[in-house]
Amino acid sequence: MISIRQAFLAMVIGLGSVAFLLPSMVQSAPYQRPPEAESFSLAELDSEPICPEVDPVWRERQVIDGIAVEASPLCSPDNPADIAAFVKGTNNVSHDTIMETQLSMDAVIKGKDRDGDGDPDVIHVRLEVAELNGFSPDTPEPIPAYSIAPGVQPGLWVFAPKTRGMSTLNFESMQANYYLRAPSPAIRVEQGDTIKVTLENTHYLPHTIHFHGIDHPFLDEKGEGNDGVPQTSELPLMPGESRTYEMTPRHAGTMLYHCHVQPHAHIGMGLIGMMVVEENRPNNWVQTLNVGGGQVRYPSVAVKETYDREYDLLYQSVDQSLADKIKIANDARLIAQAINRDYNITQEPTNYFLLNGRSYPYTLRESLVVVEPNEQVKLRMANAGQDPIYVHSHGHKMTITDYDGAPHNPEAWITRDVYSLGPAQRIDLALNTTIDGLHSYGEGIWLMHDHTERAVTTDGINPGGGVTNIVYESFLSEKGLPLAKGVDLKPYFSKQFYQREVPVWASFDQENLFGDVNKAPAQLQIQPVLVSFGVGLLLGGLVIGVRLIRTFRRRPKEV
Repeated sequence: MISIRQAFLAMVIGLGSVAFLLPSMVQSAPYQRPPEAESFSLAELDSEPICPEVDPVWRERQVIDGIAVEASPLCSPDNPADIAAFVKGTNNVSHDTIMETQLSMDAVIKGKDRDGDGDPDVIHVRLEVAELNGFSPDTPEPIPAYSIAPGVQPGLWVFAPKTRGMSTLNFESMQANYYLRAPSPAIRVEQGDTIKVTLENTHYLPHTIHFHGIDHPFLDEKGEGNDGVPQTSELPLMPGESRTYEMTPRHAGTMLYHCHVQPHAHIGMGLIGMMVVEENRPNNWVQTLNVGGGQVRYPSVAVKETYDREYDLLYQSVDQSLADKIKIANDARLIAQAINRDYNITQEPTNYFLLNGRSYPYTLRESLVVVEPNEQVKLRMANAGQDPIYVHSHGHKMTITDYDGAPHNPEAWITRDVYSLGPAQRIDLALNTTIDGLHSYGEGIWLMHDHTERAVTTDGINPGGGVTNIVYESFLSEKGLPLAKGVDLKPYFSKQFYQREVPVWASFDQENLFGDVNKAPAQLQIQPVLVSFGVGLLLGGLVIGVRLIRTFRRRPKEV
C-alpha cells in the first residue's frame, strides 16, 4: 500500500513543478490591454431640478397682517404666511392668511399683554407626533415620504405644529406636507412669558416632552409631573392622549426639547428640536416656530439690537438600522419590540448626518448662511446627534458668545474656526463679516461642515452629510443657489449617485479616466497553468508508480 507520506511527497512534487514552471510561462504570456471603461453620460442621470420652482414672491420682504417678514434669498424659502401666523398667532391673523397655511386654528395661540409692554405674554403651542417614511400595507413606497437627500428616505419621527388637512401634499402625492419634516421645529418664546406646550400624541407609541435647559417647575399647578421623565415625573403619554406642559422661563438662551421615553431610540428617530428663550423687550412679537430651522425671518427685538441676521443650525445623526425598523410592519407591537428590545445602540454605526433635517446637496436649498460684508450675524448651533461634532467654517473665524444657554464672560469670548459640541450641547456664535483677514477673508462661497470626515458623507458617499456654505449675496443666483466655480452639481441631485452608481468625478472627467471598468470577463491565460498542472501530475504519478513497482518486487512469492 502507498503510505500517507508517499502521497504527500507526490503532492509536494506536483506543486513544486507548478511553482517552478509557472513564472516562466507567465513571463512568456503576450501583453493584454486593460479592459475599456464603460461609457457614461450625465444625460443618463435621473436628476432632480437643483432648485425646485417656488413662488418668487416668497423670497421678497413683505408685510402680512402688520408683520414685516424679512426677505429670504434661499432656493426654498419659508412660506411668508406661516411666518406671520407664527409671529402674531394663528388666533390673531386674518382668515386669508390662515388659509395660505395648513396650520390648525389653535396651533399657536397668543393671549393677553399682562405687563402692558406691547406684546403677548401668554403663549400656547400645540404639537403633534408624526412619522415619516413609515410602512403602509397599501403601497411599497414609504409614506408620507420625506427625503434627506436624493432617493434617501430613512424612517423618522418628529414633533410637528398642529395642522389641518392631509399629511401628504395632496391626494396624488406621497410626499409629506411642509410641516412634517425634520428637525422638530425650533420653538421661540420670550423670557418671563407664561408658556404652555400641549403634546397631542397622534402616534402609535408612548411619548413625552422634556424641556432641556429651560427653566421649568418639576410639577405644574395641578401637581402633575412637568419634567417629561417617565421614571420620575409622569407616566408616558399614550396614543390618543394629550398633556400640557407649563413654564415661565426666567433666563434667556438656546435650549432643546425632546422626548424622554426610551430616549436612546426616540431622540435618534428625530424627536428633538431647538427651543430658544428670547430676552425680554417691549413690543417683542416673537416668531414662535421656525419650521426646518435655518433663517429666522422675524428676529426678536433683542437680536436686532446687535445682529443683522439670525440662523438656527441643528445637527443630527441617523442610524439606518434603527430608522428602518418602522418599515417592517404597521403593527405597533412589532415596532415597539424591534426598536426598544431588538435594537442595540451600542453595536450600531451612524449612517446619515443632517443639518436642519437634510443632507448635502439639499442643504444648499434651505440651510445656506447668506451674508453681506460688514454684518453681524447670529448663529444658534445645537448638536442633536449621538456623537461629538466639530464644525469648521472656511474663510471665517467666529466668536462663541454663549454655551448651553448661558452667556459667556465677554472677556473670555473665544474666536476660532472649529466649534466642538458634544451631544445635546449648544453654542451661540457671532459671525462678523468685516473683511479684515481674521473675521472674514473676503466675499465668496465658503464651506461650513463637521470636520469629522464620515459626517461629510451620506451612508459613506461623499459629498453628503450636514455640509453647507457661508455665501455672500454677490455669489448667489436669483434663485438662491451659490454661483460655484467647481464641479457640476447635477450628479449630486440624482438618486443614482447615492446608490453608488455614478463615478464620482463624472462631471469633469472628459477622458473617462476614472470611469467604471467594463464588466465583461477578462481572457485568462489558462494554458500555461494547465501545462504546469499536468507536468506536476505526471511527476507525481511517476513517483507513485516507482513506489508500486518496488512494493510488488519485495513481496514473497507464493509456495
